[in-house]
Amino acid sequence: MSVSTENQARAKARLRRGMYLLPSLFTMGNIAGGFFSLTETFRSVTDGAAASFHLNLAALAIIIAIPFDSLDGRIARMTNTCSEFGKELDSLADAVTFGVAPALLALVWGFHFLPPSMDAELRKHLVEIGSLVCFLFLIGGVSRLARFNISHDAQPRNPGRPDRKYFVGMPIPAAAGLIAATVHFFDGYPVQVWWVSAIWTALVGMAGFLMVSTWRFWSGKEINFSRRHPSQLMVLMAVVLYVMVRYSRNALFSLALIYMCSGIWARAAYSWQRRRRQKPGAPERLNLAEDAPREPGQ
Repeated sequence: MSVSTENQARAKARLRRGMYLLPSLFTMGNIAGGFFSLTETFRSVTDGAAASFHLNLAALAIIIAIPFDSLDGRIARMTNTCSEFGKELDSLADAVTFGVAPALLALVWGFHFLPPSMDAELRKHLVEIGSLVCFLFLIGGVSRLARFNISHDAQPRNPGRPDRKYFVGMPIPAAAGLIAATVHFFDGYPVQVWWVSAIWTALVGMAGFLMVSTWRFWSGKEINFSRRHPSQLMVLMAVVLYVMVRYSRNALFSLALIYMCSGIWARAAYSWQRRRRQKPGAPERLNLAEDAPREPGQ
């Protein structure tokens, strides 16, 4: 082997090793968002005068981490640099950024700042129940990640269209995004009314339940970013990005709610159609979607 050939081989080897670092850099961005969110949540407790400012930053950090989580896997597949180390690192990052950080944010924003002047017994019960529900949200999130890691052919209980790909259960970034988008919608101003805390408890509990459910949620994996003429898709993404940035409070909150409700609606519609088919005298209908193969959801 000549000197030039050997140098080229070494250069390609270094480039290959560098490509393996690229997805991990996005995962590091994911972890950075979770860490920053945790620090800002803690600062809201110690700096009560600026609590809303810190809580809003904590929510935005979680929201900004979601694209990093989506891109690291795509980049790894595009560059053919998938590895077991990257998969485990991504799961651990998700557990921190989309599990611990939103659970703590939900607890502090929804219950910590309830006024001491309200009924002491009611406040105590709300804080206790809220702490339990936020903990269950965290358990649901890490259970969702564990199920995804061991499931190679997971299928939802309510199969959808064969030409679409679905997550089995609400993905943990979406559940964390729902928590963060709600806090951002209120500009970080913490809850100080008991009935709002009660509604918040139900919303956090619903998000935790949907993560461990086996209901289908649209994954968006059929969107192809590498097609030959992606100009229309790029224009659409630019418009969506502008709306998300310009009207972030309303747009993010609406998107998070719509996505959560889409899974609930899909399950309700499937149950209704199934009961209708099981009525006496109802004609049998072939459901090709039930036999369609599904990729595991995140």
